Amino acid sequence: MADDVRSALDALIRERGEDYSAISRLLGRNAAYVQQFIKRGTPRRLAEEDRLKLAAYFRVPEARLGGRGDGPAGGPPAPSALVTVPRIAIGASAGPGGIAEIEERGRPIAFDDGLLRDMGAGRRSALSIIRVAGESMEPTLHDGDDILVDRDAREIRTGGIYVLRLDDLLMVKRLIRDERGLVVHSDNPAHAAITGFDPATLQVIGRVLWCGRKL
Repeated sequence: MADDVRSALDALIRERGEDYSAISRLLGRNAAYVQQFIKRGTPRRLAEEDRLKLAAYFRVPEARLGGRGDGPAGGPPAPSALVTVPRIAIGASAGPGGIAEIEERGRPIAFDDGLLRDMGAGRRSALSIIRVAGESMEPTLHDGDDILVDRDAREIRTGGIYVLRLDDLLMVKRLIRDERGLVVHSDNPAHAAITGFDPATLQVIGRVLWCGRKL
């Protein structure tokens, strides 16, 4: 039975395109917890709280992960799954439109998994929280705002806001395609748009899905 649960969890992780460490963080465990459970059999069984979270996250009956009931498929509603998104240290410049460096050990932010799906987030392991520095994206983004970045979303959608690197400066800007070509746009009219650059020199890090700020 225990081996069946490990195989089922391993298959769910692979189907979703996740990784062991990301699912471990979802459970509030150390990064090696899920890998040790699947590969080494430690612990021997999933704790009930962990099983409930995993069943809700993957939207499968709890019985598939060793539970006795039907879980999300028929029994009492499973608790809403929360995904913990880490803050990352990216060593960025903090100039106009830049990104302030945040240590990875800073406090993460937890998001409801359904909300992430509604925002179009892909792999949860590709999500990061980064802090904005500078006023070039006001009034949309303010200095000190936290932004949720999907590092898998690198395809440019005109009008979208992206974290990008241009001329060795890491920045958060809106990308627009118009008669001038690809434009790196600042929402603050006091900051001029960047045009006429070689698109090959622009590296998209990820698309911004959400922002939050202190009042």
